[in-house]
Amino acid sequence: MSVEIKLKDRIAQVDIVSQNGNLLEIKVDDKIYNIDLMHTVDGTFSIIENGHSYDIELVPGDHPKEYTAYTLYNTYDLEVIDAESRYLLNRGNGGLNSDHNTISSPMPGKVVKIMVAEGDVVKQGDTVVIISAMKMESEYKSPKDGIISKINVSDGEVIEANQILIEIE
Repeated sequence: MSVEIKLKDRIAQVDIVSQNGNLLEIKVDDKIYNIDLMHTVDGTFSIIENGHSYDIELVPGDHPKEYTAYTLYNTYDLEVIDAESRYLLNRGNGGLNSDHNTISSPMPGKVVKIMVAEGDVVKQGDTVVIISAMKMESEYKSPKDGIISKINVSDGEVIEANQILIEIE
């Protein structure tokens, strides 16, 4: 299982490398940790790592996958960014990359239908491509007014996560 954890301005890549009961080997970015993790009856998490014990209480926030983590001395607001939340976030944004000139799908899937051709003029909010992912069809919309400069996929094509599908000038 792989997720990203956003804590303030830092986003850490967290992977469970192996698990045997409560004993986990996790990788945070490029560093490996061997931990003993217990979810206690009072709702806190007890973590033992390298002989040190940590107790953390996670309280759900206002939005799914947002939490406030309470430790003995500190409080942290954090967000879990997994494949599902990336998909829902990008679906709401029309599948945008940060430059707003491209459209991509945050998850692997299949192109159902391309609604535009290279050279077409589009307005912000126009549907440009329909993608099937996670057993759902999603319409990806133009993030801005512009001209379709390049279509990198075709109908029926299987796509990778974050693959640029359409470019807009």
